[in-house]
Amino acid sequence: MTLTRHFTATGFVVHDGSVALHFHRKLRLWLPPGGHIEPNEDPVQAVLREIAEETGLAAQVVPTSTALVLPYPSQVQAPYTILVEDIDDPIQGFHQHIDMIYFCRLNTSDLALADGWVWASLDELASGSALTMEGVSPQAPPEDVRVLGQKAIEIVGGASP
Repeated sequence: MTLTRHFTATGFVVHDGSVALHFHRKLRLWLPPGGHIEPNEDPVQAVLREIAEETGLAAQVVPTSTALVLPYPSQVQAPYTILVEDIDDPIQGFHQHIDMIYFCRLNTSDLALADGWVWASLDELASGSALTMEGVSPQAPPEDVRVLGQKAIEIVGGASP
């Protein structure tokens, strides 16, 4: 059997010492916004599109590495890290996501998240506190989400515009 891999991009959106997370009902996990990279899309375009579609927020990627100074070719902002995640989908079957992880900040002062989203604080992530939302049993985010969320808050810092 051939292993199928999908390229994805995920954005940890930081505001005021918290990151935006939602309870992914199919995977039964607290996750940040993200999804598949579409044809003719680079990872930064994909993560910003996914953030807007899923949360209703406009964001920008925060650089976590120094770009080379070159007149050509153009560069895409490098992700903070790339994770290889096993996905056991009841419809698509087992596959992997090659997930490019970005840290982001808001481009707007509008903090209204779409339904199903919460702001998880640094303290909640660091302590492994269970997050709550109506209709969902309290549950802590997985370790990778907690660690990356804390790192995003550390790097991006405090308030957005």
